[in-house]
This record gives sequence, structure tokens and C-alpha cells, in this order.
Amino acid sequence: MSQQLYVYGASGHGKVVIEIIEALGKKVVTIFDDDESISQLLEYPVLPKDKAHPDKNIPVLFAIGNNETRKNLAESNGFLVTEPLIHPSAIVSPRATLKSGTVVMPGAIINSQAEVGHHCIINSGAVVEHDCLLSDYVHISPNAALAGDVKVGEGTQIGIGAQVIQGINIGKWCTIGAGAVIIKDVPDGVTVVGNPGREV
Repeated sequence: MSQQLYVYGASGHGKVVIEIIEALGKKVVTIFDDDESISQLLEYPVLPKDKAHPDKNIPVLFAIGNNETRKNLAESNGFLVTEPLIHPSAIVSPRATLKSGTVVMPGAIINSQAEVGHHCIINSGAVVEHDCLLSDYVHISPNAALAGDVKVGEGTQIGIGAQVIQGINIGKWCTIGAGAVIIKDVPDGVTVVGNPGREV
């Protein structure tokens, strides 16, 4: 893995990503963002994207919490994408598979033979149990828990503290609300809230 990284995104999510990079003993070369009014994040300078001129040999981590925005940026820029970034306090099974651009936050757990796609976020304290399958651009929010063999479609967000029982299939581009309890399959493109979860 490269010892130098660019960070695309100068928001709160970017702060956590920067601290993961630091915890791994790597160097943040430059942060860039589309918002030209932002000039600094933590103690790092922030450049507008059109003035950053990144080295094509140094990988980028897209530190964007919004799944759709992250996908659009990742697919419209020709940057080299970083290997998965995993905070040292996270527990990741050696039999799990994580793809490029994914970030695993402090205290998260990913268990045996789970598969996590490109540019996913496994947020602080989240649990992804054995044999789960997460497609690209999924965000598992803090303290959310997926039991074994859960499948989550592209771009779906599992809200903070949500719980999903084993064997559930959740479609693409869904929103699972904070604290929701999911006990049946969820089709594409819907929002589910409550305990038990219901579509709204």
C-alpha cells in the first residue's frame, strides 16, 4: 500500500479519514475539495480540485459520506484509488474481502468471509458479520449491525444503530433509518424506518 495519499473531501468525514491515515503511519499529501471556501481541515491545507494537480501515481481516498456523490466522483475522475484503509482498532477477519476505496473506521468489526465492495464506508463501531455481501458505495453507519449472510445492494445506507437479522436481502439505493430493525427483505430504492422496519 502506498505510504502517501490524497484525500478528496474536506468535511467531518474527511477528518476521520485523515486520522486513520495518520494512525497507519501514512502521509496526507494534499486534501482537495469542490468547495473553494474551505482552506484548511485540521492542520492540513485544502486546495480546490482544479488547482490540486494530483500526481497520478499517488492514490486518492474519496472522503465523502454521501453515497451518490462518492460514486459520481469516483466514476468521473481518473485518479488512482487507494487500497482499503482500516483503522488499527478495527477487527477484520483475514478471510474477509475488502475492495479498493473502502474505509473501515475505529472499532468496526468485519467477520469471516464477508465481502465489502469498492468505496464503502464501515463506520465507527459497525458490525458486519460472517458471509455478508456489501455492494459498492454502501455505508454502514456507526453502531449498525448486520447479522450473518446479509446482502446489501449498491449505494444503500444502513442508519446509525440499525439492526438487520441474518439472511436478509436489502436492495440498491435504500435508506435504512436510524435504529431500524430489519426482519424482512427490502426492495430497491425504498426508505425503511422503525421496529420492525416498515417502508415510508
